[in-house]
Amino acid sequence: MNSDCEKIIQLAERVMDGGSITQEEAKWIIRRKDEDTMLLLAMSDKIRQKFNGNAVDFCAIINARSGHCQENCKFCAQSGWWNTGATVYRLLPEEQILEAAKKAKAAGAVRFSLVTSGRNQDNPNEFEEIIDIVKKIKEQVGIEVCCSLGLISAEQAVRLKEAGITRVHCNIETAPSYFPEICTTHTMEDKEDIISTAQKAGIRVCSGGIIGLGESLDQRVEMAFKLKEMHIDSVPLNILNPVKGTPFYHNKRLPPLEVLRTFAMFRFVLPKALIRTAGGREVNLRSLQPYALTGGLNGIMVGGYLTTGGRDPREDILMTNDLGRSRTAPVL
Repeated sequence: MNSDCEKIIQLAERVMDGGSITQEEAKWIIRRKDEDTMLLLAMSDKIRQKFNGNAVDFCAIINARSGHCQENCKFCAQSGWWNTGATVYRLLPEEQILEAAKKAKAAGAVRFSLVTSGRNQDNPNEFEEIIDIVKKIKEQVGIEVCCSLGLISAEQAVRLKEAGITRVHCNIETAPSYFPEICTTHTMEDKEDIISTAQKAGIRVCSGGIIGLGESLDQRVEMAFKLKEMHIDSVPLNILNPVKGTPFYHNKRLPPLEVLRTFAMFRFVLPKALIRTAGGREVNLRSLQPYALTGGLNGIMVGGYLTTGGRDPREDILMTNDLGRSRTAPVL
């Protein structure tokens, strides 16, 4: 066995024994060669098995309010700054959201997230609609409910907690050092404020980001350690699926093995977190999608995403069954 393989195993054993890796070691992990990648994935999955068991967590989202966002995130089809042809609508009718929640549960999801475009929830009437919808999903569908609502206030966070929201989702998107390259209308500090506000209200936070925005390998490591610093225990990892009209439309797609090495690095850094593969997995990982789940991840976002479609959830159920994995149950 070569020295690199021995080091991968040693680092994994340290993590499984309750230790941690340094940022320099994480930078080394993410730069492993293609020929060592399968061993890296295997050891990342051993960490997953040790701390997270066998179950795969399915979640789903709905684009509950779309388009005309004031923010200039360079990857986003819903930003009003770019001409992408994205559909624009106000908050969807209650019946439509409830029906989507039922379909998500039927597809195996244990969690359903309401996602709204825009900077915040400055329309009090619409916020009250959201509160009512959350309560009805909990009562009528029997599925966990989370939300991604932008810059929520402390009072709104308390109201959401009382309504039954189990998690607030707020991606930090990328490393703090790279954030000014992807957005200038809000800051990483704004993201941290949302996360802190939710945590103070007693709501768990789901926060991850997107790889393939033009960030360096070191900046992906920086992002992982930032999430660790903020005590995030649920991490969605998206892979850029470039949208025509956005500044990142011509970004080069990442090689699948590089994506998988990035996922593995996150597992080494965040051994106990729920880490899921989310938007962009179908078009970037393609036939290697199962390797995400055998390379350390324990969650999947199923169905469609905000402005792009996903694959049939039945294929994801079949994939997890073929891998001998169980699925989590909702915590209500």
